[in-house]
Amino acid sequence: MSARDCAFQDGAGRFRFRAGAIILEDGCVLMVQNEVEPYFYSVGGAVKLGETAEEAAVREALEETGVRYEIDRLQFVHENFFFSEGTRCHEISLYFLMKPSGVKTFQTAAPADCGVEQMVWIPVADYKNFAAFPEFFGDRLADLKPFVEHIVTRRAPEGVADWNGRST
Repeated sequence: MSARDCAFQDGAGRFRFRAGAIILEDGCVLMVQNEVEPYFYSVGGAVKLGETAEEAAVREALEETGVRYEIDRLQFVHENFFFSEGTRCHEISLYFLMKPSGVKTFQTAAPADCGVEQMVWIPVADYKNFAAFPEFFGDRLADLKPFVEHIVTRRAPEGVADWNGRST
């Protein structure tokens, strides 16, 4: 029996607990791109029931890159409120800064729900020029603080005033 993701969906929307890996090398951050989505996203994924966020970050980085990265420290706690395909989503992500490995190239990952994934290095200085999530990486990765930052993002769809669905 495999462990279940720390996530649920009901009539009100969808919730997910996620762990992300911030992998930096030579002024670039490692991001993921797939065949389906028109944007880049951070290395990481859902925390499994009974798994720590640290374990999930290491597992996800290994699954996506083939490299067993070690955690340096927790860098960001991100509470993310957004809509996906008309569904209200609430995600809590813990982003861990990983120790550099020196690995620069990765094999293409096996097909997932979103098609074949590939790892892409994005220059931190140019991050804002990419359709990439989380968006706050564009401001924060160039100047990492020596403490954990708590970030809240609320993104309502076009024509909706707020995340609770009140129209404009």
